[in-house]
Amino acid sequence: MADEQQRVFQLQRIYLKDASFECPGAPDVFLQEWKPQVNVQLNNTARRLGESNEYEVEITVTVTAKDEKEEKTFYLAEVKQAGIFTVVGIEGDERDQLLGAYCPNLLFPYVREVVSDLVAKGSFPQLLLQPINFDALYQQQKQQQSNATVQ
Repeated sequence: MADEQQRVFQLQRIYLKDASFECPGAPDVFLQEWKPQVNVQLNNTARRLGESNEYEVEITVTVTAKDEKEEKTFYLAEVKQAGIFTVVGIEGDERDQLLGAYCPNLLFPYVREVVSDLVAKGSFPQLLLQPINFDALYQQQKQQQSNATVQ
């Protein structure tokens, strides 16, 4: 009988790792016309926790809203949402795909909700982040790494 390792993928925990909201021009920004230029930056990382089969996956979203002349910042919101996942018997590209695309897809609704809540609590119109195709982002990043290696 072959000694095959069992394949396990489990979500252990989802948690808010960090959240900040700044409104540097308050209260004056509330007297301005609301025509923001909104910039959204996204990053995700994965790391193994010690020698275990546990991995932390983290999504960081930074949203900056400035007036259309980009002179004054209405608000700056940054959220780090994370999860701990157990991965056993899944190696190489398959594990990288899980941690780089599938796990961020699981975490994104949580980070989206926190960003929306922070912006609303700052007394600004609701901001709903558009859905993100983490599979496409993962493939794009992998392609860029492949191109960099070739050069």
